[in-house]
Amino acid sequence: MNMAKNIEKKTPPVMGGFTLLELLVVIIIIGMLSAYVGPKYFAQLGKSEVTIAKAQIEAFEKSLDTFRIDIGRYPSTDEGLNALIVAPPTVAAKWNGPYMKKAIPLDPWGHAYQYRSPGTNGEIDIVSLGKDGQQGGTGENADISN
Repeated sequence: MNMAKNIEKKTPPVMGGFTLLELLVVIIIIGMLSAYVGPKYFAQLGKSEVTIAKAQIEAFEKSLDTFRIDIGRYPSTDEGLNALIVAPPTVAAKWNGPYMKKAIPLDPWGHAYQYRSPGTNGEIDIVSLGKDGQQGGTGENADISN
């Protein structure tokens, strides 16, 4: 019987870890944070696209002003913004371009800029139709023009 007293009960070592409940609480907290931060992040993304469109339109205006100084007029609606890159046949002798370093970019939403000369608001109109690509709209879908 003394032998039985000498044998001690050995308990398995306690393993550290997380319970299922603790993991679920962490997942819920992460989900709540992403639901709060996500919309604010994507709203900033939309604002940056509008800012890019305005900056591109401003760059077109400067290049068009240089074109006008050289040629004596703005490109016609038919000649379009492409006249800043390639000399129109009617003004090839006076053309001193290209007036832009790179090809005419699309707006931040992948649509071509619209150019009109004479414009409805001035001598020229340069318009991005916004995210939806349709005239009018509000927010990110609003038209952006010079």
